[in-house]
Order: sequence, then C-alpha cells, then structure tokens
Amino acid sequence: MSRLIKSLLVKYSHLAHERGLTAAFGGNLSIKFGNKIFIKATGSIMDDLNLEQVSVIDLEGRQLSEVRPSSEWRLHLFTYKERADVKAIAHLHPPYSITASILLKEDLPIITPEAEIYLKKIPIIPFKPAGSEELAKEVAKYMKKHDAVILERHGIVTVGKSLREAYYKAELVEESAKIWYLKQKLK
Repeated sequence: MSRLIKSLLVKYSHLAHERGLTAAFGGNLSIKFGNKIFIKATGSIMDDLNLEQVSVIDLEGRQLSEVRPSSEWRLHLFTYKERADVKAIAHLHPPYSITASILLKEDLPIITPEAEIYLKKIPIIPFKPAGSEELAKEVAKYMKKHDAVILERHGIVTVGKSLREAYYKAELVEESAKIWYLKQKLK
C-alpha cells in the first residue's frame, strides 16, 4: 500500500509542476493513511520527485523513513489533527494566487460557479515564516472551516478526502486568482 501512496504523491507532484502550480523546490503534497503521513522529502523537487523522495512521519511528527520530511511537515500534521475528514493536503506556490495575496487585503473573491460550489470562500492568511510552527497553527485554525486558503507571499493550501480532490481544489484556487487578476487588468 505504501508504494501506491508514494506513486500518487509522485504523479500529482509532477502534474503540479507541469501545470505551473509550483517551481523549483516549492510546494509539497501529503496523504494521511492510518496513523502515517506520506509527504515530499525536504530538498526534493516536485518535477523530479520519485518514490525514494517521499518521507513518512507518524501523527506525532516522528520521522519513520530514511528521508526527512518537507520543512512544512507541521502545516500538514496540524491540519490533519484539526480535520479528521481530511486525507490529503496540497501546499503549492502558484503565481496568480501569490500575486492576489499581495494585492488583496481580504478574501479572494469567488467568481466562478465551480469555486462557489467546491471552495465557498478563500481566505488569505497574513504572512508567517515558511516552515514555522506559527504558520502551521494559523493554517490549521483556518482549515477548521475552509478547504482552501492562500498564504500571503507564500502560496496556497487545499485539502480533500483524496489527493485528487485536494489537487483539483488547488487548480481551482489558482484559476480563481487568475480570473480575479485578469479582471483587475481590464478596469
């Protein structure tokens, strides 16, 4: 089973990079299975990710694999602890969402019917240092009521009952940010 889970992480990591939702070392995906969290290893690149670059931690944050987890492991762990229904998390760095986080002072406006149905609201969380416990706690707090958030100057976090669901919510957040941005350019 762990090979299948790692394969899903590799597949969606490559897809996220291919679709421009992250670049270089940015972003990480995770899947919670039983009492384990499978997450991209620190220093690995989404485009090159392979099975050996997937780390495994337990629900206390202890490393169970040979490779260290992403520096954002707390963000994933705290969110899983906050939401029992969540089985997968996507944390990506898409450019339009990051741009919106700099220009907006409130939530990203919901424009499309799909965003309204699947996301309902997209709050923007004020900046907290990447990889920090402070950021992890803030994300988990927002995730109590939301399936998607934008991190000021940093990226997005989406959740789902599967990695497929979390990933496609991430695409929907970026589409929403892009439409909002293009609409601003037309004014």
